[in-house]
Amino acid sequence: MRFITKVILYSLTLICSFSQISKAQDFKAGPMPDRIILNWSADPATTQSVSWRTDSTVKKSIAQLLIEDSSPKLDKPEAKAYEAITSSLKGKEYETANYHSVTFTALLPDKIYTYRVGDGKNWSEWFQFRTGPAQTKAFSFIYLGDAQNDIRSKWSRVIRRAFASQGEARFIVHAGDLINRSNNDSEWGEWHFGGGFINGMIPSIPSSGNHEYFRDEQKTLTLDPHWAAQYTLPQNGPEGLKESVYYTDYSNVRIISLNSQMIVLDSSSLKIQAKWLEEVLKSNPKEWTMVTYHHPIYSTAKGRDNKEFREIFKPLFDKYHVDLLMQGHDHTYSRGQNLPTGISGKAGGPMYVVSVAGPKMYKVDVNPKWMDIFAEDTQLFQIISVDHNVLTYTAYKASGEVFDAFKLKKKSKDRAAEFTDLRNKK
Repeated sequence: MRFITKVILYSLTLICSFSQISKAQDFKAGPMPDRIILNWSADPATTQSVSWRTDSTVKKSIAQLLIEDSSPKLDKPEAKAYEAITSSLKGKEYETANYHSVTFTALLPDKIYTYRVGDGKNWSEWFQFRTGPAQTKAFSFIYLGDAQNDIRSKWSRVIRRAFASQGEARFIVHAGDLINRSNNDSEWGEWHFGGGFINGMIPSIPSSGNHEYFRDEQKTLTLDPHWAAQYTLPQNGPEGLKESVYYTDYSNVRIISLNSQMIVLDSSSLKIQAKWLEEVLKSNPKEWTMVTYHHPIYSTAKGRDNKEFREIFKPLFDKYHVDLLMQGHDHTYSRGQNLPTGISGKAGGPMYVVSVAGPKMYKVDVNPKWMDIFAEDTQLFQIISVDHNVLTYTAYKASGEVFDAFKLKKKSKDRAAEFTDLRNKK
């Protein structure tokens, strides 16, 4: 009898566990905060933005913040409370949810803070983040190509391996096509599930891709409304493209995000972004310049050549000595400098990289003249370290094996960085 009772109890436990797993995977909002993610909307040294989601019953939310002192006594009266800005998001295929956003201000540079979000009753766990440095300081960040398909199942391990490899990364660059079907809440649920607590500790710098867009009933090209709801990004882009075109300054680096979907499909947006980009490059006080966007200006696949994008933007990249271009879209890996001589790596110039983090794969089927190295059928992540005038780039396979590595050395802000191939060096 005791055995039968144990069997019944064990069976009920399994049923409850499977029910919880099923419930966890439907990605429905509840009163507990979820999809917690850090971005920057202003100076990384003195501010930090955080966004999260609840169901529609939570009308008001707050975030609490403390300088981390390693004490477990976090429920302190001195914990500063910030009231969230709350907006609703409703779709035809998913329930209404509320998205909440706070920007912590007047922070001290290069300090570890701890924070939590909630409604006063339902709280998240306490997360940590580190503010950016006030002066130039060595740091690393992660760059990921498309996630897009089988996100929960097959992309998750890549971002987690990247975090395991560089847990002190200061931010994560996502080069577009974070999901496959625009305005699909379940796919966004998978993306947030994959990043998990990483998103709440390391700020994301996302660029929109073609799969973040759809055409509305008037056939207007429209950015997924999840974008503005779940991200709190800089408002320093051109009108009509704010939070999808922007730049962030961190230490001695300026990171610029372009909206290449609008560039390749809207000629007026192409001109607007080109004009804006030139002003941002011309006024750039930082030593290093990096640009991220989705569609490569040099493709690895036939039929995916973005000629007009290249003809307008490459001269700007060259003129203002952009150091690194972080791209996606082609579902392969490639890296090169595309010098007029065709001898990349010898004279210096912008370094173009295409990468893919998710499982969707294409073939390299073009003349690889511009590529020094390429790969197919390989999921990768990249870790980029900047130590004053030296940039070290390493591309890793999902296994953690090094696939590609190089170094750039900057002798002058107004000159191209010198290139060194590190693939055959120990």
